[in-house]
Amino acid sequence: MNLDRRQFLKAAAAAGAALGLGLPLGGCTRDRAQTAAGYRAERADHPLDVLILGGTSFLGPACVEAALARGHTLTLFNRGRTNPHLFPDLEKLQGDRDGDLEALAGRRWDAVIDTSGYVPRQVRLSAGLLGPNVGHYVFISSISVYRDLSVPGMDESAPLASLADPASEDITDATYGALKALCEQAAEDAMPGRVTAIRPGLIAGPRDRSDRFTYWPVRVERGGEVLAPGTPADPIQFIDVRDLAEFVVHALERRLAGAYNCDSPAGLYTMGTLLGACREVTGSDAVFTWCDARFLAEHRVAPWTDLPCWVPAEGADRGFGQVSTERARAAGLGRRPLATTARDTLAWWKQQPADRREHLLAGLSPEREVAVLRAWRNRR
Repeated sequence: MNLDRRQFLKAAAAAGAALGLGLPLGGCTRDRAQTAAGYRAERADHPLDVLILGGTSFLGPACVEAALARGHTLTLFNRGRTNPHLFPDLEKLQGDRDGDLEALAGRRWDAVIDTSGYVPRQVRLSAGLLGPNVGHYVFISSISVYRDLSVPGMDESAPLASLADPASEDITDATYGALKALCEQAAEDAMPGRVTAIRPGLIAGPRDRSDRFTYWPVRVERGGEVLAPGTPADPIQFIDVRDLAEFVVHALERRLAGAYNCDSPAGLYTMGTLLGACREVTGSDAVFTWCDARFLAEHRVAPWTDLPCWVPAEGADRGFGQVSTERARAAGLGRRPLATTARDTLAWWKQQPADRREHLLAGLSPEREVAVLRAWRNRR
């Protein structure tokens, strides 16, 4: 089965790992988390003045919290529409990426974190305006900048996606990655040698509005027969939003330059380890029924959306789940245990309003899952 990779790489795609850690029927290996020495818990030796473009949704608040924990001074720039109640004690400047940058004119900061640039014109305007008065620019990009995922183990030197019309600002599943690649270049053109391009895959953890990771701990806690995609050995990758935020702050402190793939290590996680960890932290009676990719395709069960985190690693997507993150790991990217991410995500979910918890935004509905499982049992 083959699918357009832009369908599952939009906004933050994922990848994952060698087959050796897959466990039968979703068993869970012990996850030995590795953290970058020092930068997670300790305060910075030299506190910085940091501007965040965005800072109000998912990764943004996580970056704010990581920077505050290190003792930095923060200013937020956004439209003031999303979660305006957050961080009442911080300086907030109001404006818009599409031309209304007056609040930033003439101001100086040590570093900028750009979480909200999606078309190169926006990044060109902000980086061009701030460049003379800012030391470093951290741009949040995406794994989807790469041209194809057919080669396992690709690193930051892999060819990037491109647009037939580089002037287009039409953000679609097919153009998202190429636009992010052009955004990276726009930042670098404005501030050569002073830009970090952070390329995350699937971002997981508390505050996730997509439910792409959240689906699994929520579904597994409900228990019973769970439709599991492919095989327990199918590779996946994701990154806890807090680990990503801490590396973003680490990058601006160290003024790291260039691109960094930010994901779990290739070879660490599989669908089996993910579902096993969810069962372990919830204590549920879930039983996993593994349905192969061909069957799921025949029954129009879509990878990544109907069954999040998973894409069959074959054909044009053979490298999915096997993207190298060695450069970021060597530079200090840390990792929480999978069980911690699953447990904290579930705890956050349970704190959401009842109407939010009525319908997950990703994954199969209970009724459709039952129907597909019935078809699996009757397939012969």
